[in-house]
Amino acid sequence: MTAPGAPGASGAMKIRYMLLHAYGMGGTIRTVINQANAMAAAGHEVEIVSVVRRRESPQFPIDERVRLLALSDQRNGRPVDSVGRKAWRRIRGKIVPAGEFAASYFTERVERAVIDYVSALQDGILVTTRPALNLISARRTPASVVRIAQEHMNLATHPEAVRAAIARHYGDLDAVAVLTGTDRKEYQELLPGTPVVRIPNAVGPVRQPPAQREEGLVVAAGRLVGQKGFDLLIPAFRQVVDRYPDWRLRIYGTGPKKDRLRELLKEHKLGDNVTLMGRTERLDEELAKASFYVLSSRFEGLPMVMIEAMAQALPVVAFDCPTGPADVLTSGVDGLLVPPKDVDALAAAMVRLIEDRELRERIGAAAIVTARDYTPEVVMPLWENLFAELLNRAPEQ
Repeated sequence: MTAPGAPGASGAMKIRYMLLHAYGMGGTIRTVINQANAMAAAGHEVEIVSVVRRRESPQFPIDERVRLLALSDQRNGRPVDSVGRKAWRRIRGKIVPAGEFAASYFTERVERAVIDYVSALQDGILVTTRPALNLISARRTPASVVRIAQEHMNLATHPEAVRAAIARHYGDLDAVAVLTGTDRKEYQELLPGTPVVRIPNAVGPVRQPPAQREEGLVVAAGRLVGQKGFDLLIPAFRQVVDRYPDWRLRIYGTGPKKDRLRELLKEHKLGDNVTLMGRTERLDEELAKASFYVLSSRFEGLPMVMIEAMAQALPVVAFDCPTGPADVLTSGVDGLLVPPKDVDALAAAMVRLIEDRELRERIGAAAIVTARDYTPEVVMPLWENLFAELLNRAPEQ
């Protein structure tokens, strides 16, 4: 007998993706929505479950065939659960560890809404997308459902309490999906006997290099938060401007560090050379204009914008931070890696690309080849094969 939710004669599967805030911004949200859209386009029955809702509309396009559900409506600052009850109490839940980066979202009421949803499921696939949700799923989703945890950040970045909870409970999941080979090795060591698979996030289509770029333009992008290291990039670019005063840097993104970064620009007298561009919905077009891309992160999961830049034939300068850049780039071939948080080395690598146009062109051409490994045509079949394998392995009903 075929397990419930397994591919039928049409090959369609029932797939649910759970995000903390499907209406928000961020790389995880964008990549999960893209995955859901691709699965819907392939003919599968797809639902996105947003634990909270704090905006009227999603910030990324969602295929009309994808059902969108919110468990806790928090628009206008009034937390309301899925049946309309106001949830004013701020008592913390009991499953999500305090060290989880989004732990503040998980009040007792919000955590209960997630538990109620997952415990009522009977079949199909549930993909959860951060440790808080993975832990709830591991402990409360029935075994008749295929439970897959997506990890979008490397293991070492999680606080000790979160790693301990992962070690204790992820073994009850059907699979853990990670983004890089380094992540896979670390999770396999922590979770012996638990299937850990590497499936990278997918980027958009790989394009031929544009005929004309804006000479003297560098681009960086990401949330304006400490993780992204723009406070390290700005002094590094000061060194670049000291030698090449006509070169410019554009940083795309929004976030809580905006004011601090503006102060740094004033301190380093870079107002004419560095611009905080804010958010753009056409980042691909902005990347296509640049001479090269720079990644200054302190840590990453899999740096998607970096790969999107490579798909535009952009050479990349990146800190060799954990994890991601070294899992994608071969330094000197399709990018340049420098020691983590080394501002002088980052500046020197940027100067090297500025001074050597032939090197920029050679690395950019190689970057396109690498980026092809992250296209939807390569990545989505990996997900479909994993889903089908786990569904067909499920106990007969």
